[in-house]
Amino acid sequence: MTDPTGTKEIIGILGGMGPAATADFYAKLVSMTPGHSDQDHLRTVIWSDPTIPDRTAALLGDGPDPTPWLLAGSRVLREAGATVIAIPCNTAHAFVPRIVDRVGLPIVHMIGEVARHLTTLSPQVRTAGLLATTGTVRAGLYQEWLDRSGIELVLPDADSQDAEVMAGIRAVKAGVRDDATTAVLARAARRLADRGAQAIIAGCTEIPLGLPADTVEVPLVDPALTLARALVRRARAGTAREAPPNPIGLGR
Repeated sequence: MTDPTGTKEIIGILGGMGPAATADFYAKLVSMTPGHSDQDHLRTVIWSDPTIPDRTAALLGDGPDPTPWLLAGSRVLREAGATVIAIPCNTAHAFVPRIVDRVGLPIVHMIGEVARHLTTLSPQVRTAGLLATTGTVRAGLYQEWLDRSGIELVLPDADSQDAEVMAGIRAVKAGVRDDATTAVLARAARRLADRGAQAIIAGCTEIPLGLPADTVEVPLVDPALTLARALVRRARAGTAREAPPNPIGLGR
């Protein structure tokens, strides 16, 4: 059944990593959708499962593999009618290769969309800084995608990663979004800019909740917002597509 927007697409959001980031992502999806009434917006199914094991802990060998939870949640979305899946968690993308052939739906790859977005910025971005979980950094998720685009990646040093980036992420997950949280994240961003970063990737979906863009001296790229734009672009480009054999959709 085609909805009033003219698309058969139903967005499936695989969330809960964490709950605040999932709610923020849906708000961004709504804000990125052109429309003047309820009926102009996209049909969406949200599965928010905060019991999914910690992705960074798993990547560092300190916790269980979240793959079974991610696969189960994807199947819930498919059974609920979703035609495409979005995962508003950067670190979870380390596990996408383990589920992509088993889901039966395309997954719009958030990190791939960020890499593509960076190539469109003017002036041209040749060096980007990354604020992300230690799991995302260790997995090399952004390094792989930005290398393909010819963009150098600058990472925090070990002290900044733990005392500033991870401290800020933990604070937001705990519901603390005060000036102190903003200050530690802003310091980490400033260090990267001082080392030549022309843009900063807020590579954990909690970071934009604690780091307003106007506190960073270079452009702050929000992957959740980038993913929301890609989903709207995909949905408005035509009707839902059949899942390809290896269904990772890069905002097609």
